[in-house]
Amino acid sequence: MALGCLMIDIQGLQIQDDEAERLLHPQVGGLILFARNYQSPAQLLALITEVRALRPELLISVDHEGGRVQRFREGFTQIPPAARLGELYDQDRADALLLARDWAWLLAAELRAFDIDLSFAPVLDLGGPLSRVIGNRALHEAPEAIAALGEAWMLGMRDAGMAAVGKHFPGHGSVAEDSHLEFPVDARALHEIEARDLQPFRQLIDAGMPGMMMAHVIYPAVDELPAGFSRAWVRELLRERYGFAGAVFTDDLSMVAATRIAEPVARVNMALEAGCDMLLLCNRPQDVADVLEVLEAPHDAEREVRLLAMRATTRLVPLHELRASARYQSTWARMQALA
Repeated sequence: MALGCLMIDIQGLQIQDDEAERLLHPQVGGLILFARNYQSPAQLLALITEVRALRPELLISVDHEGGRVQRFREGFTQIPPAARLGELYDQDRADALLLARDWAWLLAAELRAFDIDLSFAPVLDLGGPLSRVIGNRALHEAPEAIAALGEAWMLGMRDAGMAAVGKHFPGHGSVAEDSHLEFPVDARALHEIEARDLQPFRQLIDAGMPGMMMAHVIYPAVDELPAGFSRAWVRELLRERYGFAGAVFTDDLSMVAATRIAEPVARVNMALEAGCDMLLLCNRPQDVADVLEVLEAPHDAEREVRLLAMRATTRLVPLHELRASARYQSTWARMQALA
C-alpha cells in the first residue's frame, strides 16, 4: 500500500480495533508514539511488531530528543538536554562535536533496536531565555554553534540508520509563546529572521538534512498564516529559495496554534496545499476519524519518494548487543557525566 499523508497516534499500550482500522486507511502513512504508549521495552517491542504486521510500510516515529522531551524512559538511556552539548561546545568545540555525533547515534540506535524509523530531532531553534517551549531543548544560542552541533547530530543519527528531522523551521526560538497552548507571532522582517534564526536550517539543508518540521508560528512580514500552512514558507522559501529537497513534516495540527486556523479537514487540506508531505494529527481521535472520513488527497509520487527516504536503513541490533559495544559504553558514560 502507498504511504498516505497523515501521521496519526493511538491512545494506549496496544492497538484497539478502531485504531487498527485507521492505520489501514490509505491516507495514513505514519504512526507517532507518545509516553502513554510506553510501559517497558518488552511492551514497546510487542506494540511495534503488531504495527508492522498490520502495515509494514508505515513510518513509525517519536519525539525523543532528550531532556524534558523523551517519551521512553525506564529501560532507555536518560538523554540530557541538548543545551548540555552547547555548554561543552563553549569549552571544547572539537570534543563537543565528536560527542554530539555519538550522542545522537546512541539515541537513534536505541530506538532502532525497536524498529522505530524516526525521532523528530535535532532542534535547530535558537536557545536563550525568550522561548519558553524551546529553552534547553536548543543546542546553543549562537546560530553557527547550532549549525555545527546540528550537523554532527544529523551524522550520528545517520550512523544508526535513522534520518534526522530538523525543527522547527524557520525558527521558534525568537518568540515567547508556546504553540501548544498559545498563538505565537514573530513580527520581524524576513531579512532579520534570515540573519540569525534561519542560519542553522540553511546550513543543514546544504549539509543534506533529510527531513524538516515546520513551526506553528506566524511571521506576518512573510505570510498571515503559520509557517506550516504557508505556501510562501514551504514552497517558495524552503523548497525554491533555500533548495530543500527532503520530506516536510507539519508539527501537530491539533496544537492550539493550529486549531485556531480552521476546522480539522480544512487544516489538513491547507497544509497539503502549502506543500507539506506528512501531516501530524495527534491527541484528538475524533479529529482523525473526521478527517479520514472525507480526505481525498491524491497520490503524489514525488511526495511518496521523499517519505520513503525517511525509512530507517539498518538492520535491527538488539539492545543487549548494542549496549555491549565500545561506542555505546563510552558515549553512555559521557552522557551520564553531563546529566
